[in-house]
Amino acid sequence: MKAAVKARGNWARRRSGGAAAGPPLPGRSVARASTVLLLVLAVAVLVCAGTGLVVTQRNDARIAAEQHAALQSALAELRAASGDPYRLDAGELRQIERRAGLHDLRLDGELSSQRGREAQSVQDAGGRIVGWLSWAPDRVLFDAMYWLWGLLAAIGLALALAAYLAVGATQRLTLALARSLATIRRLSTQDTLTGLPNRRVMLERLDELVANRRARFVAFVLIDIDGFHDINDALGRAGGDIMLGHIAERLKSALPRGAVLGRFEDDEFAVAAVGEDGALDAALADKLAAALAAPIYMDQMWQISTCIGSAQAPQDGTTGEELHRHAALALRAAKRGGRGSLRRFVPEIHQEHSERRFFLRELEDAIAQNAFDVHYQPVVAADGGGVVGVEALLRWTHPTRGAIAPAMFIPLAEESGSMVRLGEIALRRALTDGARWPNLFVAVNLSPVQMRSRGLTNVIRALLAETGMAASRLVLEVTEGVLIDNPEETQTTLEALRALGVATALDDFGTGYSSLNYLQRFPFDRLKIDRSFVASLGNTGNTGAIIQATVTLGHALGMKVLAEGVETNEQRVLLRLAGCDEMQGFLFAKACPAEAIDKLLAKPQAARSTRRNAGAAS
Repeated sequence: MKAAVKARGNWARRRSGGAAAGPPLPGRSVARASTVLLLVLAVAVLVCAGTGLVVTQRNDARIAAEQHAALQSALAELRAASGDPYRLDAGELRQIERRAGLHDLRLDGELSSQRGREAQSVQDAGGRIVGWLSWAPDRVLFDAMYWLWGLLAAIGLALALAAYLAVGATQRLTLALARSLATIRRLSTQDTLTGLPNRRVMLERLDELVANRRARFVAFVLIDIDGFHDINDALGRAGGDIMLGHIAERLKSALPRGAVLGRFEDDEFAVAAVGEDGALDAALADKLAAALAAPIYMDQMWQISTCIGSAQAPQDGTTGEELHRHAALALRAAKRGGRGSLRRFVPEIHQEHSERRFFLRELEDAIAQNAFDVHYQPVVAADGGGVVGVEALLRWTHPTRGAIAPAMFIPLAEESGSMVRLGEIALRRALTDGARWPNLFVAVNLSPVQMRSRGLTNVIRALLAETGMAASRLVLEVTEGVLIDNPEETQTTLEALRALGVATALDDFGTGYSSLNYLQRFPFDRLKIDRSFVASLGNTGNTGAIIQATVTLGHALGMKVLAEGVETNEQRVLLRLAGCDEMQGFLFAKACPAEAIDKLLAKPQAARSTRRNAGAAS
């Protein structure tokens, strides 16, 4: 087990990589480039400033030397002309100034201390200094250049400081980006709740296993947690997350060597494994289901059940995508089989899926075109056999496939969201036909989807007004499953229907939970005994006792009791002795079109029975 975990860990590290082993961070490259650019720019500016300063200083020295030479030449000319160069008047100074090209030439007894002036001594014939000639050098351009080079030096130093600071910022940015990238890689490859590989990584892993198959078989298993929304409702979102963690740990414990567990959806997990067993996927599915067999304790004991679908390469697919698709089809088939179902992919599942897709498209067209019929099975009074009502049964005849069983198209309508529209079609047709049978009640089945529809009461009110049928002659039948799913909402709906004057019946009593609390809590007018009890009547002693108890209970609670599926005269007699009020089944009549009911009611015996029943009811 440790080796398997280590192998999965090594594989996960190879897939996700670390911050150091991954590709260079784009932010880090930009930051480094910016820092280098700042450093290069700072060095360039400093070098330029230094070079410019040196050039300017040399130029200043050259100009000063030229001015001194020019002054010496002017003095020499003056000495040659007058012979006494140390006695200079203002006019001579201006003459020397012009000849030497100087500016603001002065003769002082002492060396001038004024800044920015050049000076040169004046000597007599004996070589003594008798004065100082000073002038203002013409260096305006070069003074400005000094400021420019100083400014450039300051800019260079500032850039160097910025580069230094950028190095630290770059290091911090690099660390932050590395952490962010590591988080992004983890989120893109792992489920945040369980730490398991996510859907994308699992599919990539499956592709690798199938493409580089070293073992003979590759299995892919999908596990869906049954009714996980109930756990979320009871424990809250946080509690549900903790429960998922426990479930993941249980599944990990059942993994064979080299298998990989991942989380696919909110309450769906996946396992990819390799092996030499020809039934690898089935064996793996059994181990995973067994791992969750023991309850998990969280505030209370939770019994976790799963639906599992599996497929195996190479027989079920030669690519990862094909294997995943077939496992998903197997899982869908398992869900249709009920809680705790396990299905491995077989070609028939693919055919069944194609058929379902075909009928889904055809069902939508049929609903749009109202291409349905309603047949009616008579309900007779147990005491005299007269017809007292009919049960409406929806029928669909496909143009090319012929008659489609309700067990086929009703679940499709519920899954596709078309059941409310289909139910409205059945109700409208049943109430329209029932309006012409004033002495009969008309029973119509309601699916759980219809019961959850908020507009059900308004629809029935509108249809009663549209067809003119009395509300008291409409019986709406619901199954026990509706009561279990949402009892509070169901009770509210049933009470609203009864407020319209509509009767209600509990269908298939005895096949589900059959809680007595339902009979006390919900307002039912009729109780229907399921055909499975009627079929075994007379064959086992317990069935008669159960039916007798059910009839007694129904009567005690003020309900009529109807037995369905009556096929023999012996069953009719025994049900009559047990006290049943009404019966229906092939013994009396099969479901038939409305026209056949018209003919049945036209018979004198049936007409007398219906009139007698109507009179008794009044």
